[in-house]
Amino acid sequence: MIYTVTFNPCLDYIVGVEDFQLGMTNRTCSEQMFAGGKGINVSIVLKNLGIESTALGFIAGFTGEEIRRKVEKMGITSEFIQLENGFSRINIKLKSIDGTEINGTGPSIGSEELERLLKKLDTLKKGDVLILAGSIPASLPDSIYSDIMERLEEKEVMIVVDATKDLLVHPFLIKPNNHELGDIFGVEIRERDQVAPYAKKLQEMGARNVLVSMAGKGAVLLAEDGSVYESPAPKGKLINAVGAGDSMVAGFTAGYMQKGSYEHAFKMGVSTGSASAFSENFATKEEVEAIYKTL
Repeated sequence: MIYTVTFNPCLDYIVGVEDFQLGMTNRTCSEQMFAGGKGINVSIVLKNLGIESTALGFIAGFTGEEIRRKVEKMGITSEFIQLENGFSRINIKLKSIDGTEINGTGPSIGSEELERLLKKLDTLKKGDVLILAGSIPASLPDSIYSDIMERLEEKEVMIVVDATKDLLVHPFLIKPNNHELGDIFGVEIRERDQVAPYAKKLQEMGARNVLVSMAGKGAVLLAEDGSVYESPAPKGKLINAVGAGDSMVAGFTAGYMQKGSYEHAFKMGVSTGSASAFSENFATKEEVEAIYKTL
């Protein structure tokens, strides 16, 4: 079974406003609301690819109940932990001004509530996949991802983590973008041929496989067997980049589970991330397959 963890899930409220005026009353011309958060996004894309997963994390208040309702309406199993206080965040995304958004803070997570999640994770077994993704709330230690990996190290769970620091154990996969990779080592990485030396350093820090997304420049995978796979960005019109990285993680995971091949997993990751970027919504299986054939 695949499990995704989103510590701070949200409702993404996406609004369009024609001729937005700062300091004035503006009215929307379009409105959408989705359950969001990086781990939830991965679960959604996996579902689109025909792969089941269980979404874990914390929810609170009436917004948390709506997150649960929307996730389960999509046919995704959820085992969220209900917090007693606060409410899950709402993120406002303004379509009319590209990249403009206001993200909520989210509820505080107590030590007892965190322990409930950790005990859930203790039930995972060899062959299970755990995907840790998304921001870490201020109420949790920055080391929570590595703490979880250390806790599960003896269980031989395949762990995919959307983080690049404090890799004290050995995640199966990490997926930084080129800017995040460059920030770690104090360099600027612009081209695919610059990636491998720094991805190798991340492997030396503990990661088994390093998948680096580069937006319009494509992607690079440094696999644990030493193979390096590169791909330019597939051709298509960028419509919505939100969730493309999460889609790449879902596609890579699905691909590896299908064939146990890093080449296939890489191509699935690139195809799925691109298919989401070229669509108003997350990638469908048909869209992914169409792009895959072009690689």
